[in-house]
Amino acid sequence: MRITAAINGKGERMPADLHCHTKMSDGCLSIEEIVLLAKRRGITTISVTDHDTFAGSTRAKIFGDRRGVKVLSGVEFSATDSATNRKAHVLCYLSDHTDRLEGLCKRTRDARRRSAVIMIQKVMTIYPIPAEMIMRRAQGSTNIYKQHIMHALVDAGYADGFFGTVFQRLFNPKNGLAYMPVKYPEVHDVIEQIHEAGGVAVLAHPGLYDSFGLLERLAASGEIDGAEVFYPRLKDGEEEKLKEIARNYDLVMTGGTDFHGLYQPDPKPLGTCTTPDEELDKLFYKKAHPKH
Repeated sequence: MRITAAINGKGERMPADLHCHTKMSDGCLSIEEIVLLAKRRGITTISVTDHDTFAGSTRAKIFGDRRGVKVLSGVEFSATDSATNRKAHVLCYLSDHTDRLEGLCKRTRDARRRSAVIMIQKVMTIYPIPAEMIMRRAQGSTNIYKQHIMHALVDAGYADGFFGTVFQRLFNPKNGLAYMPVKYPEVHDVIEQIHEAGGVAVLAHPGLYDSFGLLERLAASGEIDGAEVFYPRLKDGEEEKLKEIARNYDLVMTGGTDFHGLYQPDPKPLGTCTTPDEELDKLFYKKAHPKH
């Protein structure tokens, strides 16, 4: 199985950004805007990987078909590595049976919502903002995220940015005044369910959660199909480390901007990081030849 839409008039492959978020979760752009932006940027393949929902990906595919942008089915799951008690994110691509993942999506969305309600209550005891301001900024999303709360605080004049001092004061996992952790599913269970739904499982941005050990364990056991090797917040030496693990275990190496638009710590235009042509083919090969 090979991708066919990412070819330009000269027979050359075009960039593929496989990690994008929309207003359906914690991004600031609509589904249509993501597709139009990709078109304008010359990115002919994207994957909309909203958190815990396929709604954005499904609608983006329909709109993308009309605009000449290929949209691969995707979603991003948050999980817990019980061995280290650290968070891990898993990207699911090309699932044949997304309905089989709806239960997992709903459970995680419900857990996020319970946490968000508590965080909003805590924030409102510190800053006199109405809950309606937050809800309005979360309108269209499948949940309420910290970015929506921060957007309301910025608009109310209590913060000058989304991820600065106020964010740390409120949401630092160690001592944030309004922080409320979410109970996420075990990473092994998430990957197993992705495979049962006919999807390809890729460990997202391993460096952000120091998941190199987890990646090696998942690769050695044959559980994971790939790793996100190319992403904006790589530290020195991390890309080579990820490439070495991927080569040792024949993992697909994906690339994506983890695009959130305004709702991200630093400016990162769509297409900042992309997936190499041969790795895009390998993603489809993994899909066509599952080992699970």
